Amino acid sequence: MARGMLFDRAPWTLEEAREQHRNVTAQIEEHNRRYFQEDAPTISDAEYDELRRFVERLEGMYPELRSKLTEAVGSAPSSKFAKVRHAVPMLSLGNVFSTEEAAEFVARVRRFLDFPADRELAITAEPKIDGLSLSLRYENRKLITAATRGDGAEGEDVTANIRAVMATTGIPEVLPPDAPEIAEIRGEIYLSHADFAAINARQTEIGGKIFANPRNAAAGSLRQIDPKVTASRPLRFFAYAWGEMRDSPRKEAVPATTQAGMVQAFARWGFPVNPLMARCADAEALIAHYRLIERERPVIGYDIDGVVYKVDDLALQARLGFVARAPRWAVAHKFPAEKAITRLNAIDIQVGRTGALTPVAKLEPITVGGVVVSNATLHNPDEIARLDARVGDFVVIQRAGDVIPQVVEVVLDRRPEGTTAFEFPTLCPCHLKTAVIREETSAGIEGAVRRCSGEFACPHQRVEHLKHFASRRAFDIEGLGDKQIAFFYDCPVEDLRIREPADIFTLERRNAASFQKIENFEGFGKQSVTNLFAAINARREISLERFIFALGIRHVGETTAKDLAKAFKSWGNFFSTAFAAASEIPGPSYREIGELKNVGIKAVGYLFSQLSKIADLNARGASLEDIFSHLSRMSLKEPARKSIRERYETATAFVEVLRNAYKQRPGGSYRELVSALSSRVDVEGEMKELAVPDSICSFFLQDENVRIVQELAREVNIEDKSGLSYPELSGSKVFGKTVVFTGSLEKMTRDEAKARAESLGAKVAGSVSKKTDFVVAGPGAGSKLDKATELGVKVLTEDEWLALIG
Repeated sequence: MARGMLFDRAPWTLEEAREQHRNVTAQIEEHNRRYFQEDAPTISDAEYDELRRFVERLEGMYPELRSKLTEAVGSAPSSKFAKVRHAVPMLSLGNVFSTEEAAEFVARVRRFLDFPADRELAITAEPKIDGLSLSLRYENRKLITAATRGDGAEGEDVTANIRAVMATTGIPEVLPPDAPEIAEIRGEIYLSHADFAAINARQTEIGGKIFANPRNAAAGSLRQIDPKVTASRPLRFFAYAWGEMRDSPRKEAVPATTQAGMVQAFARWGFPVNPLMARCADAEALIAHYRLIERERPVIGYDIDGVVYKVDDLALQARLGFVARAPRWAVAHKFPAEKAITRLNAIDIQVGRTGALTPVAKLEPITVGGVVVSNATLHNPDEIARLDARVGDFVVIQRAGDVIPQVVEVVLDRRPEGTTAFEFPTLCPCHLKTAVIREETSAGIEGAVRRCSGEFACPHQRVEHLKHFASRRAFDIEGLGDKQIAFFYDCPVEDLRIREPADIFTLERRNAASFQKIENFEGFGKQSVTNLFAAINARREISLERFIFALGIRHVGETTAKDLAKAFKSWGNFFSTAFAAASEIPGPSYREIGELKNVGIKAVGYLFSQLSKIADLNARGASLEDIFSHLSRMSLKEPARKSIRERYETATAFVEVLRNAYKQRPGGSYRELVSALSSRVDVEGEMKELAVPDSICSFFLQDENVRIVQELAREVNIEDKSGLSYPELSGSKVFGKTVVFTGSLEKMTRDEAKARAESLGAKVAGSVSKKTDFVVAGPGAGSKLDKATELGVKVLTEDEWLALIG
């Protein structure tokens, strides 16, 4: 299977996309924990980057799925080390995976800067070291602190450990006089292949932990509590970036004007720098250097997983700025995926929190690029059928791609005799009682996802709901992880079982009244139980957004939960609205019209307001065009009219559906939910998806869910405030404002203007309406300026805009 094949099967339904998004983001969070906090990753950096790439591409195709995950960098620092706040955040890089994508990166930079084809754009290319990011802070030119990247804002203080390996890393204790007084030098800690082999040989001799690869060994060696252990490991370092550079608190002191010049300065100051770095004049030169590094990869003596490209001119870097978690002026060009062949021993079916059934290939363990793979995804029943994957087959496993690792091919000429086609279960494999259903989309098209219909009757769904509830992004109850949830769900003592969220908060009382105590069970002790109860009680105060997210309502992720919390302010407001809306779900005719391309909720509302006129015209024999001629072109625009023409052959057919839609229109509480989710539902142009409000209504339509939620609400104190303030932006004069740019801009490109406005918390719109706050008009401004004048919207020149935003 080629990379991107899942996308080639598009369009997915939104529900199928949500299921993929949910599964992969859960994998990413687990790998973040293993990589950044435990120094024991089970996948390579390349694999991890491909997982993130899948989520980013999916969110690009389905904006409703956008989450904070794709903006996150690293993971929270470990509690084993003191925390260090980075003066300048340590961000991550975007990725490209082909020469075409690398060329597009260069073209995208040129477009942003508005550079003509004949203007040189120098870009540096250097190996991407597969190690651990490190920031070194010097004050008065002396090393003060060394910190890991952590979550990008805060890292772990590993100063003592770095001082223990100054000799092998080549990191200087003191900088020369030409360096700034305050300097943050950043780079990568790594191990050579030879040193990695020697460390593992020594570990084998003493019966110690054997490291899977040099990156794991480097990370584990640096993040030791005892610096003496770190001192025994020959860590190395390459410098390639910087943070704060000042000669005084107010005087910036960057010693060069280019990326290449900065690296040369690092070398002058005594830092090791990579000799394979080159300055390239165009995309062709970049690709040529990528090929050179790829050829040298087997013999350079340390692990690399790609080549990093950076715009050389620092002034251009500043103009390009950042997007989400990465700079616009840099990207990592990753090396291709690796494949291997192994035997498919079994196909297991996993039941997710929402009842989705996911087939997992159980493999004969095999090493692919240094990582042992024993499980791989088969995505869904349709994929199994497409591959004709059978137990006993030899299959091709790929460690990169859309979801990793994955089965991409069956080796048919090695198929053993007697294999049979896999039959997907018709009853939930968890308890063999409730049916497995194949869901349909709102358009009546069968989806790929199979789901257990049992909901809370399904033990596995209940367990997964509880795991979600206690997880870090929800109630974040320390000490109540997956293993503990599984234990308490089936606890031998019935009085100590946790079967629903409220049971968590009554556990301490029930334990006190029980003859058999939790601390008497294997794996628990008096102190651990005390700590668990303390962690539970610490979560009795919870923000509204976390509470809503923790309920596990389908389609309600963190971002949606924040939108709901921001709109409703209190649990009482949200609950009463959602409960009332449950009986107000719109009917199929309403959806039929609203889901037509370019129609949407606003246009449907306008049509309802004109229903008497439309019906009267139809009764007098008017055609669709005659009816349209009596309707406002502002309220029912031409793209919407075109969609109606294409859908309905006659005026009578359209009017009949419109009448039914009016009878089936949603009630006020449902519309209030839609309004709260306006960023998910396009009220201006196309009613793309009502899955979120529908799902909320479906949840509160079930008496059991209402009972469970009410029991929980009695045990906790839900804050009225949503916690959605943005202190870093609230001082901006354009925060929360809607801005439209029209005409040509002379001091920045349109892309730069948009990026700057959005970074200050403004929304940049493409058209002028009553909701527009500012129109920035340059030479050549046309209809948008006229519209702004007509509506009384404030018009600014480019200079006035720049003065406003500072």
